[in-house]
Amino acid sequence: MTIVILCLCYQFFSRPSIEACFLNENADMLDPSFFSYVTVMSITPGPNNLLLATSGVNFGLRRTLPMISGVLLGCLLQTALAVLALEWLLSWMGAVRVPLTVVGCAYLLWLSWKIWRADAPAQREKAHPMTIAGAIGFQAVNPKAWLMATNVALLWSAQSGLLPVMLGFGLVNLPCILIWAALGDRLGLHLQTPWKRRLFNSVMALSLVATTLWMLADALR
Repeated sequence: MTIVILCLCYQFFSRPSIEACFLNENADMLDPSFFSYVTVMSITPGPNNLLLATSGVNFGLRRTLPMISGVLLGCLLQTALAVLALEWLLSWMGAVRVPLTVVGCAYLLWLSWKIWRADAPAQREKAHPMTIAGAIGFQAVNPKAWLMATNVALLWSAQSGLLPVMLGFGLVNLPCILIWAALGDRLGLHLQTPWKRRLFNSVMALSLVATTLWMLADALR
């Protein structure tokens, strides 16, 4: 991930006009299709939302806030990198799409195993929710997050500029991911008995496995 960021920074600072990347003088307002796309991609089930819901159930909303912040910051960072070096990123993604997906899916399967083996409520204080840094780093191997960032950069950054895209993305993405964590927090109130929480964690683990296998199959087609 560090190498990717350094390469993107080189591409960015070698441009003749840095200001043009941030705000197009002839920029158009973000159209409804932007908000529709980001909403659908942000709120539909995927690795981030499944993990946020699981964290909300097991740790509560307050302890999940760092993960929410990390998911948002990680997605914003991906979007910024995609906008600033779109042409280079597209060629790079074509070359490493399959390896990146395999690595990301392997990590997701490991997370699924951890969720499957999650302890009952009496033991949950021994576990810890994902940190801000962990959630930001997770986006580097999250295929759905890269797809969203690349499409946003490709379809809307040229007509609106980086700052409007980043602002619009953040305003839409944050409430969408917050909903999943909040629903998990509320659901956790009804899953205080060990067998109920065990059943929930098992369902979420299997859902994450199914999502992972679907992304892997799509990448290998």
